[in-house]
Order: sequence, then structure tokens, then C-alpha cells
Amino acid sequence: MALLPVAEALQRILAQASAMPSERVPITEAHRRVLAEDLRALRSQPPADVSAMDGYAIRAEDVSSVPIDLKVAGEVAAGRPFDGAVKAGQAVRIFTGGEVPPGADTIVVQEQTRREGDSVIIVKLPEKGRHIRRAGLDFSEGETLLARGRVLTGRDISLAAAMNHPFLPVYRKPRIALLATGDELVLPGRKPGPGQIVYSNGYSVAALARQEGADVTDLGIARDTVADTVKAIQDARMRRVDVLVTMGGASVGDYDFVQQALTAEGMELSFWKIAMRPGRPLMHGRLGPIHVLGLPGNPVSAFVCAYLFLLPLLRTLTGRTDAIAQMEQALLGSDLPENDEREDYLRAKLSRSSRGALVATAFPVQDSSMTRFLAEADCLIVREAHAPKALAGSPCAIMKLPL
Repeated sequence: MALLPVAEALQRILAQASAMPSERVPITEAHRRVLAEDLRALRSQPPADVSAMDGYAIRAEDVSSVPIDLKVAGEVAAGRPFDGAVKAGQAVRIFTGGEVPPGADTIVVQEQTRREGDSVIIVKLPEKGRHIRRAGLDFSEGETLLARGRVLTGRDISLAAAMNHPFLPVYRKPRIALLATGDELVLPGRKPGPGQIVYSNGYSVAALARQEGADVTDLGIARDTVADTVKAIQDARMRRVDVLVTMGGASVGDYDFVQQALTAEGMELSFWKIAMRPGRPLMHGRLGPIHVLGLPGNPVSAFVCAYLFLLPLLRTLTGRTDAIAQMEQALLGSDLPENDEREDYLRAKLSRSSRGALVATAFPVQDSSMTRFLAEADCLIVREAHAPKALAGSPCAIMKLPL
């Protein structure tokens, strides 16, 4: 099978994906979830004219000159409206958030008054309508304030609460299963035997998936046998996951059994091998309703492929409208050689030039096993296939990595 361009591989993956069904969740559980419907205000905010300051509610026509003495007819606090209306020659003591009583059209702040028993003396001429927050100043009932596809921030949650929504319609979280393969892998904290290495791939991939709103299940490490791999795949099917992500074992070596096991379980292969570095042995298919993404075994390759392909898939499944991570422009911090037939995704550090321009400097060694440089990287420098030699200071495309 020929190497597939990155753009076409991503197109094939997303063409088979659509948003999860929606569900209603308590507002306390909606942070970072994606709205499945436009959200309209169930009330106006504020629902009536309210005072923006502590002071006195008056009729502006009663204060044509100062100082002037007005009779205090009562008091208004937030949640305790005045029972009556302000009449000629009267004032009502009012506190911030209190509903402006009928008849009043102006608030005089308390610093511009002097209280004497049952009267208040206005010492500065007020501006008519001053310090009143009008009904619907923030929003009006029926107004759409949060759109479908929006990832809900803490500020959005506060707005939804003010709109009087105790439950919010959001897309269901995708269920992801991670399966590592390889007799050479041992879990962190255990002493590797001869020829073994410590397993690390799944932790970065799981973190990326959770950050994108997925529920992640770790299926552990399958041994290098078809039977053990099939058993793990069947476990994923029993859990009714939406996405199965395998790591390692998808190549054509004598001990690479993932594709063989998936095929035995009925997977329809979409593609295998793409024209990119790192990450050529990427696999994609469908196992009934399950999206299958086979990531390479090298830790850098696994993460870069997860970032480029799993992240957009998860964003599509969670209903986001910004599924594909956007590229930005920067300047190269060092020379780069000409490229071959594969797209390059180079780990790099970001800095600023003396003129404030963004500068991306690739690490000198780009081996796909080096987790240290992956952890230190701020971005990926993206180079097209057959790109010519590029000199330091020339423009380049970058993709910033998530924090």
C-alpha cells in the first residue's frame, strides 16, 4: 500500500466521524463540555431596573437646584423591593442591586448626600438616569448567548447559570480505549529485564484524549501473540468504546500482530502507512461502530500522530467546530536541510527575536524515541514533502503543542 499524504489521511478519518449523541448534564458537570444546542436566556438580566450604587432613589424633577431637602419614604435592598412609589419631594434609601421603585428615575450616590433624621439633603446636582442599570442591560429573555459547538469555559458556565439553566445540553463524551502491545514493555516502577524498556506512550496519549473531553480506559499491554491481542480487542468491544487506539505492533515485523488481530475481528482497513515523519506506520480502520487508530510504537511518533489525527477525531466526536489544529507562522531559528518525500514534523522551541517575531528552533536530533526533547518542545515545525533547504530567519509553519 502506497504512502498516503497527511491531509488525505486526516480527511479519511474525519469523513467517518460525527458528533456523539447529546445528553443533559447538571451545570456543575458541564465545564469543558461542548454545547449540543444553541442556549437561549430563560430570563432577562437584570429583570428590572436596579441601582448600580448605594444612595437614594429620587425624581430628577425634584432636584432642580442644590442643596435640597427630601423626605425619606423608605428603603430598598437587593431582594427587598419598595412597597409603593416615590412621590414628589420624596427619596428612598437604596442599596446596590436594589430594584428602582416606581416613580424614581435617578440614583444619587450617598457621597453626594447628607442624612438628617427622616430627611436627606442632596448637596450635588444629579444627572437624570444616572447609576441605574436598566432591565435587560446584560441580556434579554430569549436571546441566544451561547452557540452550539462551543467548549464551555468557567465564564460560560457562570453565564448559563445567570440565564437560569440548571442543566445544559452537551455532546456525550467519547469513550476511548488504549491498548499497548509488546513483550518488551514493562510499566513504570518495574525493573526492565534483558531487552525490555519502560512503557511511556500511553500516558501522553491518554492525557491528550482527556484534555479533549474523552473518557479513557487503559486496556494494558498485550503480549506479542495474536490470541492476546484479539482478547484485548474483544475487551474493547465489550466496553462499547467509540475509539480504540493501539500503540505499536502495526508494522510488518514477525512480532507485529495488531493488524492481523484486528482483521481477524472484522476490521475494515482504511489505510496503513502515511507520508510523514515521525509516524509512517499509522493505521486507521473501522471495527463496526468503533474507530480504530493504530499509532506507531516509538513514543514521539505516537504522540505526534495522536496530536495530528486523534485530536481532530475526538474534537469531531465531541461536537467541536474547530476540529483541526491551526498552523501559525514563525521564523526559523536554524538552518534546515532539504526534505524527502515525507512531511516533517520537527520538535522545536519557541522564542522571540529582538523585534518581537516568533522564532522556532528545531532540536538538533529528531529521533522518534527521544521523549526528553518532546517534553521540552513548544511546537512542531511543519515542512512539506520535498521542501528545499531553508535558512535561519526564513518563514516556517508551526503547530503549537498543548500545555
